[in-house]
Amino acid sequence: MGRHGTIAGRKAAQDSKRAAVFTKYARAITVAAKDGGDPDYNVALKHAIEKAKSINMPNDNIKRAIQKGTGELGGASYEPGTFEGYGAGGVAVVVEILTDNKNRINAAIKHAFDKWGGNLGVPGCVSYMFSKKGVFVFDKEAEGVSEDALMEAALEAGADDVVEYEDSFEVLCDPSVFDDVDAALRAAGLEPLEADIDQVPSMNSTPTDEADIKNLKRMIEELEDNDDVQKVYTNCSIDLYEEE
Repeated sequence: MGRHGTIAGRKAAQDSKRAAVFTKYARAITVAAKDGGDPDYNVALKHAIEKAKSINMPNDNIKRAIQKGTGELGGASYEPGTFEGYGAGGVAVVVEILTDNKNRINAAIKHAFDKWGGNLGVPGCVSYMFSKKGVFVFDKEAEGVSEDALMEAALEAGADDVVEYEDSFEVLCDPSVFDDVDAALRAAGLEPLEADIDQVPSMNSTPTDEADIKNLKRMIEELEDNDDVQKVYTNCSIDLYEEE
Protein backbone atom coordinates (compact mmCIF):
# COMPACT_ATOMS: atom_id res chain seq x y z
CA MET A 1 0.00 0.00 0.00
CA GLY A 2 1.01 3.62 -0.13
CA ARG A 3 2.83 5.10 2.78
CA HIS A 4 -0.25 6.49 4.45
CA GLY A 5 -3.97 6.85 4.10
CA THR A 6 -6.78 7.28 6.56
CA ILE A 7 -7.60 4.21 8.62
CA ALA A 8 -11.08 4.09 7.09
CA GLY A 9 -9.70 4.29 3.57
CA ARG A 10 -7.17 1.53 4.08
CA LYS A 11 -9.71 -0.69 5.82
CA ALA A 12 -12.25 -0.20 3.04
CA ALA A 13 -9.64 -1.13 0.42
CA GLN A 14 -8.64 -4.20 2.39
CA ASP A 15 -12.21 -5.32 3.06
CA SER A 16 -13.09 -5.09 -0.63
CA LYS A 17 -10.28 -7.54 -1.42
CA ARG A 18 -10.61 -9.84 1.58
CA ALA A 19 -10.14 -13.11 -0.34
CA ALA A 20 -7.10 -11.75 -2.17
CA VAL A 21 -5.57 -10.54 1.10
CA PHE A 22 -6.05 -14.01 2.60
CA THR A 23 -4.17 -15.48 -0.36
CA LYS A 24 -1.25 -13.07 0.05
CA TYR A 25 -0.96 -13.66 3.79
CA ALA A 26 -1.20 -17.43 3.32
CA ARG A 27 1.74 -17.27 0.92
CA ALA A 28 3.76 -15.26 3.43
CA ILE A 29 3.05 -17.88 6.10
CA THR A 30 4.02 -20.74 3.76
CA VAL A 31 7.35 -19.11 2.88
CA ALA A 32 8.13 -18.29 6.52
CA ALA A 33 7.25 -21.85 7.62
CA LYS A 34 10.04 -23.26 5.44
CA ASP A 35 12.39 -22.33 8.29
CA GLY A 36 10.27 -24.21 10.83
CA GLY A 37 6.60 -24.58 11.64
CA ASP A 38 6.74 -23.48 15.30
CA PRO A 39 6.21 -19.71 15.65
CA ASP A 40 7.86 -19.79 19.08
CA TYR A 41 11.15 -20.55 17.33
CA ASN A 42 10.53 -18.78 14.01
CA VAL A 43 10.13 -15.00 14.31
CA ALA A 44 9.20 -14.51 10.65
CA LEU A 45 6.44 -17.10 10.96
CA LYS A 46 5.21 -15.52 14.19
CA HIS A 47 4.88 -12.13 12.48
CA ALA A 48 3.16 -13.64 9.44
CA ILE A 49 0.61 -15.44 11.63
CA GLU A 50 -0.06 -12.28 13.66
CA LYS A 51 -0.74 -10.32 10.46
CA ALA A 52 -3.10 -13.03 9.23
CA LYS A 53 -4.99 -13.07 12.52
CA SER A 54 -5.27 -9.26 12.43
CA ILE A 55 -7.53 -9.59 9.37
CA ASN A 56 -9.42 -12.53 10.89
CA MET A 57 -8.01 -15.23 8.64
CA PRO A 58 -9.52 -18.57 9.76
CA ASN A 59 -7.25 -20.80 11.81
CA ASP A 60 -7.71 -23.65 9.32
CA ASN A 61 -6.27 -21.45 6.56
CA ILE A 62 -3.29 -20.57 8.73
CA LYS A 63 -2.70 -24.23 9.60
CA ARG A 64 -2.79 -25.31 5.94
CA ALA A 65 -0.39 -22.56 4.96
CA ILE A 66 2.08 -23.68 7.65
CA GLN A 67 1.77 -27.31 6.54
CA LYS A 68 2.52 -26.34 2.95
CA GLY A 69 5.65 -24.56 4.11
CA THR A 70 6.88 -27.45 6.23
CA GLY A 71 6.16 -29.98 3.49
CA GLU A 72 3.31 -31.77 5.26
CA LEU A 73 1.01 -30.72 2.43
CA GLY A 74 1.91 -30.39 -1.22
CA GLY A 75 1.86 -27.00 -2.86
CA ALA A 76 3.66 -24.48 -5.01
CA SER A 77 7.07 -23.11 -4.11
CA TYR A 78 7.08 -19.33 -3.87
CA GLU A 79 10.08 -17.08 -4.48
CA PRO A 80 10.37 -13.48 -3.27
CA GLY A 81 11.29 -10.60 -5.54
CA THR A 82 11.18 -6.82 -5.86
CA PHE A 83 10.38 -4.49 -8.74
CA GLU A 84 11.08 -0.76 -8.83
CA GLY A 85 10.02 2.08 -11.06
CA TYR A 86 8.07 5.30 -11.41
CA GLY A 87 4.33 5.71 -11.62
CA ALA A 88 2.44 8.52 -13.33
CA GLY A 89 3.58 11.93 -12.09
CA GLY A 90 7.06 10.65 -11.26
CA VAL A 91 6.03 8.89 -8.04
CA ALA A 92 8.52 6.24 -6.88
CA VAL A 93 7.03 2.73 -6.62
CA VAL A 94 8.40 -0.44 -5.02
CA VAL A 95 6.56 -3.75 -5.56
CA GLU A 96 7.29 -6.79 -3.37
CA ILE A 97 6.22 -10.20 -4.67
CA LEU A 98 5.99 -13.88 -3.81
CA THR A 99 5.51 -15.94 -6.95
CA ASP A 100 5.68 -19.46 -8.33
CA ASN A 101 6.01 -18.16 -11.89
CA LYS A 102 8.50 -15.36 -12.54
CA ASN A 103 7.64 -15.01 -16.22
CA ARG A 104 3.97 -14.47 -15.37
CA ILE A 105 4.60 -11.78 -12.76
CA ASN A 106 7.27 -10.05 -14.86
CA ALA A 107 4.78 -9.64 -17.69
CA ALA A 108 1.95 -8.55 -15.37
CA ILE A 109 3.97 -5.86 -13.63
CA LYS A 110 5.42 -4.48 -16.86
CA HIS A 111 1.90 -4.36 -18.31
CA ALA A 112 0.56 -2.42 -15.30
CA PHE A 113 3.36 0.15 -15.41
CA ASP A 114 3.03 0.63 -19.18
CA LYS A 115 -0.78 0.77 -19.17
CA TRP A 116 -1.02 3.49 -16.53
CA GLY A 117 1.76 5.84 -17.61
CA GLY A 118 4.56 4.47 -15.45
CA ASN A 119 8.08 3.33 -16.17
CA LEU A 120 9.44 0.06 -14.81
CA GLY A 121 13.08 0.61 -13.83
CA VAL A 122 16.18 -1.35 -12.89
CA PRO A 123 16.96 -2.60 -9.36
CA GLY A 124 18.07 0.30 -7.18
CA CYS A 125 16.47 3.05 -9.27
CA VAL A 126 14.11 4.14 -6.47
CA SER A 127 14.89 1.92 -3.47
CA TYR A 128 17.40 4.49 -2.20
CA MET A 129 14.39 6.70 -1.44
CA PHE A 130 13.02 4.13 1.03
CA SER A 131 14.22 2.59 4.30
CA LYS A 132 12.98 -0.57 5.98
CA LYS A 133 11.26 0.32 9.23
CA GLY A 134 9.11 -1.35 11.81
CA VAL A 135 5.74 0.43 11.64
CA PHE A 136 2.99 0.29 14.28
CA VAL A 137 -0.30 2.02 13.46
CA PHE A 138 -2.67 3.20 16.21
CA ASP A 139 -6.17 4.66 16.00
CA LYS A 140 -6.20 8.08 17.67
CA GLU A 141 -9.64 7.37 19.10
CA ALA A 142 -8.64 4.10 20.78
CA GLU A 143 -8.76 4.04 24.56
CA GLY A 144 -5.43 4.96 26.17
CA VAL A 145 -3.76 5.97 22.91
CA SER A 146 -1.98 9.32 22.98
CA GLU A 147 1.28 10.66 21.63
CA ASP A 148 2.75 10.84 25.14
CA ALA A 149 1.74 7.27 26.00
CA LEU A 150 3.18 5.92 22.77
CA MET A 151 6.42 7.83 23.15
CA GLU A 152 6.90 6.71 26.74
CA ALA A 153 6.44 3.04 25.90
CA ALA A 154 8.08 2.92 22.47
CA LEU A 155 11.10 5.20 22.76
CA GLU A 156 12.36 3.45 25.87
CA ALA A 157 12.26 0.17 23.89
CA GLY A 158 14.36 1.64 21.08
CA ALA A 159 11.81 3.18 18.70
CA ASP A 160 12.92 6.10 16.52
CA ASP A 161 9.85 8.29 16.35
CA VAL A 162 6.11 8.74 16.79
CA VAL A 163 4.38 10.41 13.83
CA GLU A 164 0.91 11.97 13.97
CA TYR A 165 -1.58 11.77 11.09
CA GLU A 166 -5.20 12.82 10.62
CA ASP A 167 -6.75 9.87 12.44
CA SER A 168 -3.77 7.82 13.58
CA PHE A 169 -0.32 7.67 15.09
CA GLU A 170 2.57 5.67 13.68
CA VAL A 171 5.46 4.38 15.76
CA LEU A 172 8.62 3.84 13.70
CA CYS A 173 11.63 1.72 14.65
CA ASP A 174 14.60 -0.11 13.20
CA PRO A 175 13.63 -3.67 12.19
CA SER A 176 16.21 -5.05 14.62
CA VAL A 177 14.19 -3.80 17.62
CA PHE A 178 10.74 -4.56 16.18
CA ASP A 179 9.99 -7.32 18.69
CA ASP A 180 11.21 -5.22 21.64
CA VAL A 181 9.03 -2.28 20.67
CA ASP A 182 6.06 -4.55 19.97
CA ALA A 183 6.38 -6.17 23.41
CA ALA A 184 6.75 -2.80 25.16
CA LEU A 185 3.69 -1.31 23.47
CA ARG A 186 1.51 -4.32 24.26
CA ALA A 187 2.79 -4.45 27.85
CA ALA A 188 1.63 -0.83 28.20
CA GLY A 189 -1.84 -1.85 26.98
CA LEU A 190 -1.35 -0.22 23.57
CA GLU A 191 -2.67 -2.57 20.88
CA PRO A 192 -1.71 -1.57 17.31
CA LEU A 193 -4.16 -1.82 14.43
CA GLU A 194 -1.26 -2.81 12.18
CA ALA A 195 2.30 -3.87 12.91
CA ASP A 196 4.77 -4.78 10.18
CA ILE A 197 8.15 -4.19 8.58
CA ASP A 198 7.51 -1.72 5.76
CA GLN A 199 9.38 0.37 3.20
CA VAL A 200 9.15 3.96 4.48
CA PRO A 201 9.99 6.78 2.03
CA SER A 202 12.67 9.25 3.05
CA MET A 203 11.46 11.78 0.47
CA ASN A 204 7.95 12.40 -0.79
CA SER A 205 6.49 13.19 -4.19
CA THR A 206 3.29 15.16 -4.75
CA PRO A 207 1.78 14.83 -8.23
CA THR A 208 -0.40 17.79 -9.14
CA ASP A 209 -2.02 16.63 -12.39
CA GLU A 210 -5.40 14.99 -11.76
CA ALA A 211 -4.92 12.55 -14.65
CA ASP A 212 -1.58 11.43 -13.18
CA ILE A 213 -3.16 10.88 -9.77
CA LYS A 214 -6.00 8.86 -11.32
CA ASN A 215 -3.59 6.73 -13.36
CA LEU A 216 -1.38 6.16 -10.32
CA LYS A 217 -4.38 4.94 -8.30
CA ARG A 218 -5.41 2.60 -11.12
CA MET A 219 -1.90 1.18 -11.41
CA ILE A 220 -1.65 0.54 -7.67
CA GLU A 221 -5.09 -1.11 -7.73
CA GLU A 222 -4.12 -3.40 -10.63
CA LEU A 223 -0.86 -4.38 -8.94
CA GLU A 224 -2.52 -5.09 -5.59
CA ASP A 225 -5.19 -7.22 -7.29
CA ASN A 226 -2.44 -9.61 -8.46
CA ASP A 227 -2.07 -12.62 -6.14
CA ASP A 228 1.70 -12.63 -6.71
CA VAL A 229 2.05 -9.10 -5.33
CA GLN A 230 2.51 -8.87 -1.59
CA LYS A 231 2.88 -5.13 -1.11
CA VAL A 232 3.11 -1.95 -3.13
CA TYR A 233 4.90 1.06 -1.66
CA THR A 234 5.01 4.60 -3.03
CA ASN A 235 6.48 7.90 -1.91
CA CYS A 236 3.27 9.70 -2.88
CA SER A 237 2.13 12.23 -0.27
CA ILE A 238 -1.48 12.00 -1.46
CA ASP A 239 -3.89 9.42 0.01
CA LEU A 240 -4.22 6.94 -2.85
CA TYR A 241 -7.00 5.04 -1.06
CA GLU A 242 -9.35 7.98 -0.71
CA GLU A 243 -12.63 7.39 -2.51
CA GLU A 244 -13.14 9.54 -5.58
